[in-house]
Amino acid sequence: MKIATWNVNSLKVRLPQVLQWLESEKPDIIGLQETKLTDELFPRGEIEAAGYRVLFSGQKTYNGVALLSREEATDPITDLPGLDDPQRRVLGATVNGVRFLNLYVPNGQEVGSDKYAYKLDWIEKLQAHVRAQLEIHENVVIVGDFNIAPEDRDVYDPAGWADSVLFSPPEREAFRRLLDAGLADAFRLFEQEEKIWSWWDYRMGAFRRDMGLRIDHILVSSALAKSCTACRIDRAPRTWERPSDHAPVVAEFSL
Repeated sequence: MKIATWNVNSLKVRLPQVLQWLESEKPDIIGLQETKLTDELFPRGEIEAAGYRVLFSGQKTYNGVALLSREEATDPITDLPGLDDPQRRVLGATVNGVRFLNLYVPNGQEVGSDKYAYKLDWIEKLQAHVRAQLEIHENVVIVGDFNIAPEDRDVYDPAGWADSVLFSPPEREAFRRLLDAGLADAFRLFEQEEKIWSWWDYRMGAFRRDMGLRIDHILVSSALAKSCTACRIDRAPRTWERPSDHAPVVAEFSL
């Protein structure tokens, strides 16, 4: 089984790239973030023509998540329990025995801001939901743009980012507690090359200068960690015309 995640930063703009990538990579399940489309504008026909069933939860201009799968997705959720939030950031379902949760975690804007506090509270609610899901399901995978680089090796300039949003100590600690709930970072299950990122800012020539962060993740339960055979970041789509600022992350499992 191949599972992927990709912040496409506007599915309307990026649909040709998504269809091209689906055709070449053929994931069994993929979570998309920042679709930035209301539900009535979602390109269901094009996605289904590519061989995928689709669930989506969107809003105008911002946020939005989608779940594409080869097999039927059941028992969907679009909100975290205990979180009254109009922003469309969550989409979960069960696909072929795997409980799949697709997330677009709040950015946080800047350390100390109201949006930063909202982000930390949001992740706390996520932690509670993850613990509950792990008690029910053996095979759990949580994917998405977490807007957190967990370790120094996940940032091109850790000293420069030390107290900045995406890499501040409270955010990193929140991510660690998420792992402590019973998850593993699939990317770190394997030996990886140094300086592998999933996001490069559009500004300052960041991609050309390789000034990136690894903030897009695939987290797996212990049962799935044992069956995970590979995990990689595919930076090729970041080189395409009109790219997203994020690259897809892909994990493979012997299921």
